[in-house]
Amino acid sequence: MGYFITFEGVEGCGKTTQIKLLSQFLSDRGIRTLLTREPGGCPIADKIRAILLDAENLALSPLAELMLYAAARAQHVTEVIAPAINTGEIVLCDRFCDATVAYQSFGRGIDRDVIDTLNRHACQGVSPDLTVLVDCDPRIGLERARRRIEATSGPREERFELEALPFHQKVRAGYQQLAADDPGRFLIINGSDSIEEIFAAISSQVLTRMPEALRAVC
Repeated sequence: MGYFITFEGVEGCGKTTQIKLLSQFLSDRGIRTLLTREPGGCPIADKIRAILLDAENLALSPLAELMLYAAARAQHVTEVIAPAINTGEIVLCDRFCDATVAYQSFGRGIDRDVIDTLNRHACQGVSPDLTVLVDCDPRIGLERARRRIEATSGPREERFELEALPFHQKVRAGYQQLAADDPGRFLIINGSDSIEEIFAAISSQVLTRMPEALRAVC
């Protein structure tokens, strides 16, 4: 069996940069690695992503938003994540089920039991072995995210960046609570450090937590 690592954090925390660095780091050491993301990760889920992150869809209701995330995840797990884990790959996913709890429960206020039920069905028994939480002050993260959006020439995926600061503060608090509830799975990293410092912390910790057979390859 493979090993499933997810990266989480508020907008602009730097997790996407770090997960790409880790993917390259592991691949350079001969470890079969699959890098993917949510929402998205396969053609059908990518179409749902376009709806979820498009700022023109501000009228999307919290419940409809939740259902779309669950649908995208179910397809992603079926088509990409589960097959890769079953063939022994290290799967690195930029956001997964914890994001839904942080954003839709802590952020939007949807009942946690509803979200847990949907996540259970969508994940189909797949759960992260390790979750890297890049913890960051939402004020800093939003500033970074908005600079990134302004610099991109592609679709403006900014529906969540347009949310007010209190929403993002609740999301961060949600992530911190999830990490406190499951300290064995979560690795909390200070997102205020430099890219190099953050990656040094992540890479060293990931190697110590990976299965012994994979550490031997390194």
